[in-house]
Amino acid sequence: MAQPHGPGGAGRARGARDAAAGRRVRLLAGAAGGVVVAVALLTALVWPGFALPAEPAPAATVTAPPPSPTVSPAAREGEQTELTDALPDTVLQYAQRGFAESTTWGAQDDVVEAWEITYADGAGAGAVEITVQVGQWADEPAAEGFAAAWLEDAGEPAEEGEVTVGDEVTGAYAVVPGADGAATVMWRNGTVVITATGPADAVEDLYSAYPL
Repeated sequence: MAQPHGPGGAGRARGARDAAAGRRVRLLAGAAGGVVVAVALLTALVWPGFALPAEPAPAATVTAPPPSPTVSPAAREGEQTELTDALPDTVLQYAQRGFAESTTWGAQDDVVEAWEITYADGAGAGAVEITVQVGQWADEPAAEGFAAAWLEDAGEPAEEGEVTVGDEVTGAYAVVPGADGAATVMWRNGTVVITATGPADAVEDLYSAYPL
């Protein structure tokens, strides 16, 4: 005959059922957590840009307009030539304040024509002035020979390099330091030789912007 279950047997049965239910809850919680992690990983891989740091916004570039003269160019006297027509009355903040035939370069240099131009960024004693000498020779070898002789007399350049028009080398330039922060930039472009003398930073700026 079967024996009836006592109180101890019933408690053990309930304990076993509770333990099994607890294991099922833990298993379900673990499975749910795994699904969440898998979805997050899948989203990070598939969804473009998800889980990636935001790219910084590009910095705005502000370009200041080039400086312009505060004084008007002086009137030119006499008949103009093809060379003088190519010489600017304004360069950056500098305006032409004097235009005359050169007394520095002449027949002794075998120059065809030569001019002296004074540029200034204002009027009065406080203005920055740059003196430009421009000469044209009959051919490139003559201009190159004069430029080489000028550089030999001027002294050791602080900087020198090629003058190019597009991809073509048309001459050379040199920066020669002077006294009290002054300098002279000399450059040759084909048959034309130019020098600009004044404060070092000013003459280099003028050279960079000069259209010849």
